[in-house]
Amino acid sequence: MKIFKNIAILIWRLWFYGWVIGTVIVVFPILLIATSKESWYPFFYKIAHAWGKTLLFVMGFKAKIVSEEQKIDREKSYMFTANHTSMIDVMLMLAIVKNPLVFVGKAEVRRIPFLGLIFKRSSIMVNRSDAGSRKAVYREAQRKINNGLSICIFPEGLVPSDESVVLSEFKNGAFSLAIDHQLPIVPITFYDCKKRFSYTFFSGSPGDLRVKFHKHIITKGLEMKDKNAIKKQMFDTIHTELLNDAKNQ
Repeated sequence: MKIFKNIAILIWRLWFYGWVIGTVIVVFPILLIATSKESWYPFFYKIAHAWGKTLLFVMGFKAKIVSEEQKIDREKSYMFTANHTSMIDVMLMLAIVKNPLVFVGKAEVRRIPFLGLIFKRSSIMVNRSDAGSRKAVYREAQRKINNGLSICIFPEGLVPSDESVVLSEFKNGAFSLAIDHQLPIVPITFYDCKKRFSYTFFSGSPGDLRVKFHKHIITKGLEMKDKNAIKKQMFDTIHTELLNDAKNQ
C-alpha cells in the first residue's frame, strides 16, 4: 500500500511544480511589463495574489484564518512576518494578505529560471554574506514604503532542515528594518504548512492551512536597543502558539 501512496504523492507534487512553472511561463510577458515600473507594482501584486490563491486551490489547500487579533488597515504599510516551514509559505502569504507587499529574500532565488527573474524585479534581494548588500536593503525598503508598500520577511531566514524543529532562532533583519522605518510588525502563525507540504518529498496532503494574525507589535518611538526585546516577543508568541497547537492535536 505504501508504494501506491508514494506514487500518488509523487504525481501530486509534480502537479504542484507543473502549475508553478506553467503559470509563470504563461503570464511571463505580463509579469515583465507589470514589474517594469514602480508605480505598477499594485497591479503586479493583484496578479501575485491571484496566483497564490490559485496554486493553493489546485493543490487542494484551503487558507483558513482562525483568528485576527487586530485588523489590518489597507491604507497602511506593515512588516508582515511568519514562521517559515515550507515552499508554500510564499503562496499562502500572497493569498491571505491584500496589502501589496514586497518580499525580502535571499539572492540565490534569482538563479531559478523565469521565477528568479520575476522575483529579482519584484522583491528586495539580499546577500547575507555581503555587508553592502545588507545596507542596500534598508535603502530599497524605504523606497518601497514611501510608495505605500508593505514588507514581508520570514525571520528564521531559511526553512529549518530538521523536521523536529518547531521554530528556528530569528535573525535581526525584520526587526531592524521595522524599527528603522517605524513599521508596525504583524506576527503571523502558519500552523499546517510543514504538515501539508514539507521538504520531505514523499509526504503531505491536501487540507486546511490555518493562519493566525496576532496583535501588532508597534515600533513607533522604538530604537535599535529595543530590537532584541521585540524579536523575543514575536518568537515567544509564535513558538507558544505552535506548541499549544501540537498539544491539542
